[in-house]
Amino acid sequence: MNEHDEHDEQRDQAGDGAQVSTGTPNDTAAVPDAAIPELVIISGMSGAGRSTAAKCLEDLGWFVVDNLPPALIPTMVELGARSQGNVARIAVVVDVRGRRFFDNLRESLADLDGKNVTRRIVFLESSDEALVRRFESVRRPHPLQGDGRIVDGIAAERELLRELRGDADLVIDTSSLNVHELRAKMDAQFAGEEEPELRATVMSFGFKYGLPVDADLVADMRFLPNPHWVPELRPFTGLNEEVAAYIFNQPGAKEFLDRYSELLRLIAAGYRREGKRYVTIAIGCTGGKHRSVATSEKLAARLAAEGVETVVVHRDMGRE
Repeated sequence: MNEHDEHDEQRDQAGDGAQVSTGTPNDTAAVPDAAIPELVIISGMSGAGRSTAAKCLEDLGWFVVDNLPPALIPTMVELGARSQGNVARIAVVVDVRGRRFFDNLRESLADLDGKNVTRRIVFLESSDEALVRRFESVRRPHPLQGDGRIVDGIAAERELLRELRGDADLVIDTSSLNVHELRAKMDAQFAGEEEPELRATVMSFGFKYGLPVDADLVADMRFLPNPHWVPELRPFTGLNEEVAAYIFNQPGAKEFLDRYSELLRLIAAGYRREGKRYVTIAIGCTGGKHRSVATSEKLAARLAAEGVETVVVHRDMGRE
C-alpha cells in the first residue's frame, strides 16, 4: 500500500458515517430469493487497505457503502432487494472500534443468516510493522490509540477484531502488497461473472521473510537441494525451465507433488462441503526464489486442470 492510498484510508475513517434511511421496509422473506442481493462485508485493520478493496469492488459494479453502522446492514439488504434487480451486489465497509459496535455486527449477520442472504466477509490484515509505517507516513494517529502509541491502538484493534477475523471467508495480508497488487487480488476473487465452487491462491514465499499470515495451508520445500548453491542456476528463479528441471529431478520432488496434489483434492472436497470458497496455499523455501516458485507453478497448474480457479502469487521473488 502506498502513501496516497493510506491517506485515503485515513480520510475515509475520519469521515461522517454513511447516511441510510432507517424506514422500516417489509421483511425480506416477502421478496423472492433471486431478488435478494449478494453481500460482501469488508473489514480488517485500520491502514490495511479497506478503502482500496472497496474501490475495486465499486469498479466491478458493486454498490459500495462505506462506514455503514452494522445495525443498518439488514436494512441496506432489504432496500437492495426491492430495487428490481438494480442493486444485485452490495459491499459494506465496516470498522470495529468498540465492543457494542461488534455486538451489533454479530446480531446483523445472524439476522441475515435467517433470510437466505449470500454473504461473505473479506478481512484485510497487515503486520504491526507495516501498519506503524503507514500511519507514520501520513502523520495520523491510530483511531484507537488514545493517549498511547500507534502500536497500542493496533494491539487494541487486533484484539477487538480477533473473532471477526476467524469468521472471515477471505483474509488478505497486505503487508507486502502495493495498491495494484491488492486490486489484482480483489479482481481475481470477484471479477468473474459466475461464482466458482472454489478459488485458490498458491503463494510462494521465503521462510527467512516470515510465514504468510493469510495462509490456510503451508508446505515446506526445504527438503530439496537448493539451486542457490548451483552457480549456473543461482541468478535465475523457479520460473526458469532449467531451474524447474533441476528441482523436479531431485529424489522425492515429483512424489511430493503427486501426493500433495492428492491431499489437496481431499481437502478441496471438504472445503466445498463446508461452504468454504477461498483457500490460500503457501509453498515455502529459504528465500522464496527457486524451489517454492517452481513448485507453486506446478501445483497451480494441477489445480487449474481440476477445475479450481487458481491465482499464483510469488511473494518474495526478486526480494534479494
